[in-house]
Amino acid sequence: MITIRHERLADVAAREQLLDICFGEKRGEKTSERLREDRLPARELSFSAVERGLLVGTVRLWDISAGPGRSALLLGPLAVSAGRRNRRIGTALMLRAIRDARRLAHRAVILVGDAPYYGRFGFTAAKTSKLWLPGPYEADRLLGRELVPGALDDANGLISATGRLAPKPDLATLAASFDQAHAMPRAA
Repeated sequence: MITIRHERLADVAAREQLLDICFGEKRGEKTSERLREDRLPARELSFSAVERGLLVGTVRLWDISAGPGRSALLLGPLAVSAGRRNRRIGTALMLRAIRDARRLAHRAVILVGDAPYYGRFGFTAAKTSKLWLPGPYEADRLLGRELVPGALDDANGLISATGRLAPKPDLATLAASFDQAHAMPRAA
C-alpha cells in the first residue's frame, strides 16, 4: 500500500537518489532548478510516496512570483521510481499537492512539464504566455493552474524565487565535527 505523507528529514537522501535516477546527472542544470536553488520548499508542501518504508515518489512546491507582485507556487520535480510507475502514484502526489496548496490559501501553481500529462490536473499554457523563466526553457511546457479563479489573469513578467532561504551551514560547527571525526588517537 502506498502512503502519501509530508516529507521527513529521513527522506532526503532517498529523494535525492530518486531524482538523480529519474532526471539524470544534469537535472541541476535546468532553469526551474535555479528557482529552487538555496531555497526551502513552501511550508507544508513537500510530499513523499512511501511503500513499506521505502520512498517511491516525491513532489515539492516552492514559493515564487509569477511576475511582479503575483505570488504563486512552482511545482516540481515530480518523480516516481521506475518500478512503481503506472500505479497512479504520480496522480496521488499531484492531487495531494494541489489540495494542500488550495487549503493553505495559495492562488496558483506553475510548472514546467508535459501538457498531456499535467493537463488532466488542470494545467494549461493559456495564461502563462506572458511569463518567462530566468534561463532557457520550452515556452509550450510552461503551464499554470489557478487555485483561485482569475489568479493568473494578465500574469506578465519574470518568474522569480520568493521562498525562504535555506540555512547556510555554520562553518565552525562543520569544522569541529570534521576535526572530531578525524581526530588521531593520542599516544599513551
